[in-house]
Amino acid sequence: MSDLNLDRGSIARDDIRDKFEELRGGLDNTAEAARTPVLGIGVVALVALAGVAFWLGRRRGRASRTVVEVRRV
Repeated sequence: MSDLNLDRGSIARDDIRDKFEELRGGLDNTAEAARTPVLGIGVVALVALAGVAFWLGRRRGRASRTVVEVRRV
């Protein structure tokens, strides 16, 4: 911001635009920093969900498996 505008007590359009760009840049950096851990957590959660679904399906398959006995006479 320009010192001239602060001395007069008025705020110019350029001052608002500069401050907005400064804030926006900080938010972009924060969002980018948070994206990487969230992506990793999402991948781990997806793999865990697939593992649980596989385990439950396998367990159900074993429970409903038909046992056939063959006897020779």
